[in-house]
Formats: sequence, C-alpha cells, structure tokens
Amino acid sequence: MRNSFFSIVCFVFILATACAPKQHTQSPASAKAAVRQVLEEQANCWSRGDLECYMQGYWKSDSLLFVGSRGLTYGWQPTLDNYKRGYPDTAAMGELQFDLKEMRQLSPETMLVVGKWHLKREASKGDLEGHFSIILQYFPAGWKIIADHSS
Repeated sequence: MRNSFFSIVCFVFILATACAPKQHTQSPASAKAAVRQVLEEQANCWSRGDLECYMQGYWKSDSLLFVGSRGLTYGWQPTLDNYKRGYPDTAAMGELQFDLKEMRQLSPETMLVVGKWHLKREASKGDLEGHFSIILQYFPAGWKIIADHSS
C-alpha cells in the first residue's frame, strides 16, 4: 500500500511538472503564503456549508486525483459529488480547521502540503479529524490542488 501511494505521488509530481506553466517566478515565501490562503479560503467555504466554493481550491479537471477511505476518485465533479454524499448538510459538515504540519515546494510550480484536518460539529454528530497530504500546482488562476490524499 505504501509503495502504491508513493507511485501515485511520483506520477502526479511528474504530471504536474510536465504540465506546469513555465516562467512562474513567485518566491518560496510568497508561494507558501498563497497556498495557505487557498486552504484558509477552503476552510471558510466549508464552514459556511458551501461545497462549490470549497471546491474552487481544486483543479477543475478530470485528472484531479482524490484518495480517500473508499479508494481513488478521478475528476473535479466526482470529487464534489462524493463530498455532497458524505456531507449532505451543514450539521454534517461542521466547522473545518486545518493544522499545517509541513509545506515543501517541490518546484516553482508545485507544492506538497501535509497536515491535519478537524471538523468541529454538534455533539449529536461528533467531531471528526484526520490527516491529509495534497499536491498543489500553480496555474495562471493561482494555486490549485491537483492531488489529495485524506484519511
């Protein structure tokens, strides 16, 4: 399983660097700040119960990769559909918080982020939490998640 995940990460990294726009000249500190902003906006959207807004942090492509407890999902729309099934209302969604543990700029156009997510929910629903690793790529429209492994 670990070898399989490593293979997926390597594949996504190669894909990202091959498809990445050239001439991106953002400093590492600016890139990290921009990525933090994407995640902060996602947390705010989620906490308002707005999944479409939350999904703006993801690459809107059939090649988006999401790895979760049910396996692999490819594509922006199927990922959104899975979120809608798993979190059908604001009570199920709760308030999202990210605790970023590590950020590694893999190239000027790609960033690896590892962290912890926490959903603060009503007592009847119970809180949820887990870990994630995401790969973001820089596009003319900004940083977007191209691969997400959440547990």
